[in-house]
Parts: sequence; C-alpha cells; structure tokens
Amino acid sequence: MPLKDDHTITADTFLAGIWKENPVFVMLLGMCPVLAVTNSVINALAMGIATTFVLLCSSSLISLLRNLIPKEVRIATYIVIIATFVTITDYVIQAISLELYNALGAFIQLIVVNCMILGRAEAYASKNRLLKTITNSLGMGIGFSIALLCLGSVRELLGNGSLLGYSIFGDAFQPWVVMVLPPGGFIVLGAWLLLFNWIKERSAKTTSEALVTQKEFSNAR
Repeated sequence: MPLKDDHTITADTFLAGIWKENPVFVMLLGMCPVLAVTNSVINALAMGIATTFVLLCSSSLISLLRNLIPKEVRIATYIVIIATFVTITDYVIQAISLELYNALGAFIQLIVVNCMILGRAEAYASKNRLLKTITNSLGMGIGFSIALLCLGSVRELLGNGSLLGYSIFGDAFQPWVVMVLPPGGFIVLGAWLLLFNWIKERSAKTTSEALVTQKEFSNAR
C-alpha cells in the first residue's frame, strides 16, 4: 500500500528541525563537521550554508523524482543526487575563497555521507510533495546552521578572544587554546547539550503545570 502523502504544511513542518528535531542538539547527527570545523564563526557559517544548500537541493529533486526512482536502487540514487550538489558546492566555495576552502578541508566532500541529508531523503523527501519537503529541509538546514554557530561562536570567543575575526576582549585576554583544538569541540558541545536539554525539560514542566492548573480550575467550576 502506498504511503499517504500529507498535503498539510504547518509551522511545525518548518520549526521541527530548529527545535523539536534539531539535527545536532536532539538527534546528534552530522557530528564530524560539528566538532571539526566549528573553531571559528566563519567556518561554522560556511559549513552550515553549504550543508543547507545540499540538503535543500537534493531533497527537492528527490521529492520531484520520488515516484520514478525504483525502490531497489533508491539509496544509490539518493547518494548520486547528493554527491552532485556537493560537487557544485565544493567548486563554488573554492572559487569564492581558497582560504575558506582550505580551512574546511575534506569536510565539504564529506557532506555526501552526512547522515542528516541521507536520512531526510529516505524518511521525508521520498514520501512528501515538493513544497512540504522544501519547508522541512529549510528548517533542518537552519537548525543545523544554528547549532554550528552556537559552537563556533563560543569556541572562537574563548579560544581567540574574537568573533568573526574582530577582537572582543583586547590584547590582555589570555586565549583558552583548548577551545580551538578537538577537545574544545567536545567540551562546548556537551555544554550546549546540557543547556538545550535543561530548557526542554523546563518548558515541558511549565506546560505540564499549566495543564494541571487548568484542569483543577475546570473541576472547581
């Protein structure tokens, strides 16, 4: 039996990737670039934009071709489509800034195997129409980019005393060198995960208390 295609597009379709299903803070996907290239805001922003572009374009094309792709070769087809847009992104970044291209290194090409993108293709784009796929892909891409910026801003601020290359604390600041090294990525990611989970639990508790209060008020009446 073919899967039912939901035509409804709501705010949740877009916001899911930013909050409820954030690729980094909730699903812990794409950890390689999250930990490797977030030693500066520029690198984090570039990787976020590149990943969002590949996710949006590949998911859109897969959605358009979903009824034409044989099930037996669907994964291979998805990878070929994703690799095509990764190649385009690779050449564009190289043309815009060779310094940025060298800073991101092999992680541009590794977008091909980013489980977030392949997962969206298999679980979402292949089952939904174009407009809904675009909406969800944008939310996921923006959520991923926000997560990268959260890590990149903290690591650059504490590791270099700067943001976007501009000094924040002045010459007297003693940089925390560990923050621009691989262990710094794990430390900052762990801190953000703790904060994110605390906010979610606090929000859920507040909602639960509000529902209990409302129920008690209704019973009192």
